[in-house]
This record gives sequence, structure tokens and C-alpha cells, in this order.
Amino acid sequence: MADVDAKEPNVSSLFTPLTLRSLTIPNRVWMAPMCMYSASMEGPDVGAPTDFHLTHLASRAAGGAGLVMAEATGVRADGRISPWDLGLWNDRQQEAFSRITAAIRAHGAVPAVQLAHAGRKAATDRPWLGGRGVAESEGGWETVAPSAWAFEGLPVPHELTVEEIDGLVADFAASAERALAAGFQVAEVHGAHGYLIDSFLSPAGNRRTDEYGGDLEGRMRFPLRVVEAVRRVWPEELPVFFRVSATDWIEENPEDTRTGWTGDDTVRLAKELQARGVDLLDVSSGGMVHDARIPAAPGYQVPFATRVRQETGLPTAAVGLITDPRQAEEIISSGAADATMLGRELLRDPYWAHRAADALDVSSDWPVQYGYAVGRR
Repeated sequence: MADVDAKEPNVSSLFTPLTLRSLTIPNRVWMAPMCMYSASMEGPDVGAPTDFHLTHLASRAAGGAGLVMAEATGVRADGRISPWDLGLWNDRQQEAFSRITAAIRAHGAVPAVQLAHAGRKAATDRPWLGGRGVAESEGGWETVAPSAWAFEGLPVPHELTVEEIDGLVADFAASAERALAAGFQVAEVHGAHGYLIDSFLSPAGNRRTDEYGGDLEGRMRFPLRVVEAVRRVWPEELPVFFRVSATDWIEENPEDTRTGWTGDDTVRLAKELQARGVDLLDVSSGGMVHDARIPAAPGYQVPFATRVRQETGLPTAAVGLITDPRQAEEIISSGAADATMLGRELLRDPYWAHRAADALDVSSDWPVQYGYAVGRR
């Protein structure tokens, strides 16, 4: 006879596994990529993750996040946001990342990496020092972009030639191959926040008149080529993500006369990405222009993820001011998105996922070394 006093365990959508291709991610609490500006800027270890990065990323896996994504990682030296950012273009960096992916997997989480090129927003100082442009004499470099148009306060970038664009496509593929060899199970292409790929997509950043500019088809050409190149070298059984800025927050402002990237554009891009083997759209916003009016509030970007999911069927991750366990649970249980990406909240509390499970009255797999002391009794 069943024990009439036994309590049935709660069912939480947030802590339900998600399978993409052949990869099962244990829950829907994921760590968003966040630059730490803590790598060596010169010497043999330039761009390589350090013990700080190992501790930083592995602790979020120990903290219960189902997927832990390394920060925007430059596919080449001049693709980093700052001289202190991570890169993945040589053997030394690949070897250092291997330690980190092993640590993340040891805690039961999925290691992911965001492959990036910062474009016209590259070669900047650390944000806590103002984020100014870093001159070549100080370790910076000439930046590149689809058009010779500067981001506010930064130098005018070099306008890429078609041959240079071809080279960048190859760089993304080569970095993806290194990511796989280093043990990552998810590769995300960074197409948001005004960086190189986003600058091609948005009419606010792309003023080209050749096949890589003009209408939406032309502006999508380089991003889609990058995705195709990454998908070709990434195993069929493992997923590829794409991070997008769903809007530039330009056309939402009736006083702004500029033309920007919109939610309609994002839906059209999502369909093209899905056709090329992208498995999830990581939906953020903004970053193209410095003076956009962004109505930041809890969950303010979630509707963009929901729209993509509803109109294309492509799985999405929601990000931006997701801080409360019940808020995150509602996002998943309502079908607004398939996963939640947490950034600063996981900086404040590396063990947020375990605490969220407790708040939702579901079981949580603390590391055994901690669980006997802090787990439920």
C-alpha cells in the first residue's frame, strides 16, 4: 500500500531537460556569455583562458546551470572586443579551453562557446575604465566593419573587401573546429549587439552597395555564410545557436528617423537560419546605436523570443533581466521560450539554479561535497 503521507515531487518546466539534436541539456537555466576582460593581452598566452576563467565558468556549472557559455571569443586577434578578451585561433588557447570544458562537464553541465568578431566595436578598453578605443601603440588595432562608419566615440573602421569577407568566413569555421577539439558541445555564432555580424544585418550599420549590402537578402549574406561554414564543421549530432539583436530599438521610437533592424527582420532571419541548420535562436536586442531608447524592465526581451518561436517553430532562449525563479518558470511553462539565459544574476549568485529549484520545490543536484551540508534534509 502506498504511503498516504508521501508527497509527490513538484514538476517544474524550468528544470525539465531540453534535447537539441542528440544533445540533452539537463535544465533550462543557462549561463549567458559575459566578457570578463581578464586574459593576457600579449605574449604566448594572449587570448587564452586563465585560472580565473576556469573558476568563473566551472562554478556556475557546480551552481546548477544546465548550460554554461563562455564569453564572446574572438575567432581572430582583431575580432576581440578588447585586448584582454578570449580568443580561439591557436593551439595554446584551445588547450586552455580543454581544461574548462572538462570541468563544466564534470559537474553535469553542457559547455558552450560564443564565437565572435567585434567589428567596429573592437579594440576598446575594459568597461570599468570607460571602454574608450585603445590605440595601436597601446595594444589595440585597426578595426573592420561592413562600412567605414564609426560607433560613437570610436575610430572609423576599415571597410571590408569581398576577399576579406571570405577570409572571415573561414576564420569562423576554423575557430569552430578548435572549439570542438577543445570539448565544447554547443557553438553559438554571435550576431548581436552591434558587433561585426550584426553590423552587416542592420541597415543602421551596413551602407554597402555590393552583394553584401542593400536589401535584407544582401545584408544577410555574410551572416548566413558564417552559419553555413560553422554548421559544416560542427558535428551533425550537436547543436549550433545564433545570438541576435531582435531590434535596434530605432523604429520603436517615433522621433527617430533612422532605419534599423526590426522584429519582422528577425523572424525572416530566423527562418533562413533554421533552413541552414541553426537549432536555437538566442534572442537579445540593441547595441547597434549608442543612443537607442531601450525600455529595460524585467523580461522586456522575452516577447521577441516568443514571436520567433511561434512564427517559425525554431526553439529560442530568452535573456535580459530574468532574475526571479517564478519569472523564469513562467517563461518556460507558458511556452514563451525554450530556455532562459541568465547573466548578471549568475554573477551575483553562482548557485542561483539550486536556489531556484528550492524556491520551486523541486530537487536539485548539488555537488556531493556541498549537498550533504546545504541540501534539503
